[in-house]
Amino acid sequence: MAVTGLLGVQWGDEGKGKIIDYLSQGADIVARFQGGNNAGHTVEFDSKKFVLHLIPSGILRDDSICVIGNGVV
Repeated sequence: MAVTGLLGVQWGDEGKGKIIDYLSQGADIVARFQGGNNAGHTVEFDSKKFVLHLIPSGILRDDSICVIGNGVV
């Protein structure tokens, strides 16, 4: 089983949510393991716009299981 991870090296808006939205296409599991709700990410799905804060970007995909880890505050 292949694993793809995305870690940010800056403290703020790096575009991680947008990248995860792209990478989560076809993923079995999408997990968020740390962080808070201070920064949101915007996802466009089925021609609709969603602004998410704590929920992983993959939540809008029917074929992915989303996991929120105990490091998310």
